[in-house]
Amino acid sequence: MKYLTITVPCFNSQDYIKRCMDSLLVGGSDVEIIIVDDGSTDKTAEIADKYKEQYPDIVRVVHKENGGHGSGVNKGLELATGMYFKVVDSDDWLDSNSYKKLINKIKMFCKKENSLEKRRFPDLFVCNYIYDHLMEGVQKPMNYRNVFPVERICGWKNIGRFRVSQYLIMHALVFRTKILQKAGIKLPEHMFYVDNLFANQPLPYVKYIYYMDIGLYHYFLGREDQSVNEKMLIKRIDQQIYVTKLVIQSFNYKKIKKQYPKLEKYLCRNGSIMLAISSIHLLLMQTKEAKQKRRALWKEIKEYDRGLYYRFRYQTISGFTYLPGSIGDYLTLWGYKAARKIVKFQ
Repeated sequence: MKYLTITVPCFNSQDYIKRCMDSLLVGGSDVEIIIVDDGSTDKTAEIADKYKEQYPDIVRVVHKENGGHGSGVNKGLELATGMYFKVVDSDDWLDSNSYKKLINKIKMFCKKENSLEKRRFPDLFVCNYIYDHLMEGVQKPMNYRNVFPVERICGWKNIGRFRVSQYLIMHALVFRTKILQKAGIKLPEHMFYVDNLFANQPLPYVKYIYYMDIGLYHYFLGREDQSVNEKMLIKRIDQQIYVTKLVIQSFNYKKIKKQYPKLEKYLCRNGSIMLAISSIHLLLMQTKEAKQKRRALWKEIKEYDRGLYYRFRYQTISGFTYLPGSIGDYLTLWGYKAARKIVKFQ
C-alpha cells in the first residue's frame, strides 16, 4: 500500500530535479513518486528514467507532450494510488525530518481506518512551508499556529483567523486523494498559476483537517524565469487574470456560508487577494490597455455577483488596489512596494 503519492511536474528541470528527488526518496516504499516529464528538451527525461531504474518500487515516470504545470498535476492525480496526494514542484524540496513525521502520521491514521475513529479521518493535512531565497541565503518560514490547533483534528468551525499575509497555498497542503477526485480537480493546460485552483477548489469538500507544526516544504525563490517573478507575472498577466476569475467563480458562496461560514470568509478573502495581485500588476504595466483590462476585470466580477463585488470593493484588501484617480494609483503602488519589503514574498 502506498500512503502518499507525490507528483513532480517537470519541464527542463535538469539543474534542480536531483535535489528535489533526493529529498523525496527519504519517504522510502511508503511513498509513490510520479515524475511527469512535460515535454522537456534538456536532460530531464534522462535523469527521471535513471531514478525509475534505480528505484522501480518507488518512482514512476510519465513522458508526455508539453501541456503546462496543470497538465502534469492532472496526469499525476489520474495515476495516483496513494491514500494522500501532494504536488512538489521540481525546483523545490522537502525537509527530511518533517517529511518522515508526516508519513508516520498518515500511517497512524490509516491503521485506524477500520476503527471508530474512521469517522474523523483527515481529509487534509496542513504543514508549514518556507520561502527559500536559496541564492541569497534568506528563508521566510510560514506557519498556521494561529489558525489550526496543533496535532488535533478539527473542522472549519474550529479554525482561527488568517492574518493578512497568510493563506493556504498548494505547498502547505496534502489532500486525501479521494477528496481531490470528489472535487473534480482538472486544471487548465498551458496555463501558469493554476496551483491557486488546486489549493482552493477542493476546500468545501474537506470535513476534517489535521495541522502539523513542521517546516515541510521549501519553496525555492529567486530564478529569473520563475512564474512568481514580478517580470513574469506581468508578462503572463492574461493567464493570471484568467485563473483569478476561475478561482473566484468556483464557489457557491451562499451555500458554503450556511455550512462553513469561516471557510466562506476565507475563500472570499483569498479571492480578494488574487484580485488585488492582478489589479496591482495591471497597474504596474502603466499602459492604456492594462488599465482597460483592470476595469474590465472588476466589471466582470460585478456582473458575476454584485454582492461579492461590493465585498471585494469595500470590505477586503482588494479594494485598496482599485482606488479612484491618479492619487489612488500612486497609493496602491506605494503600498505594494512597502509590502514586498516587509513580507519578502518574491
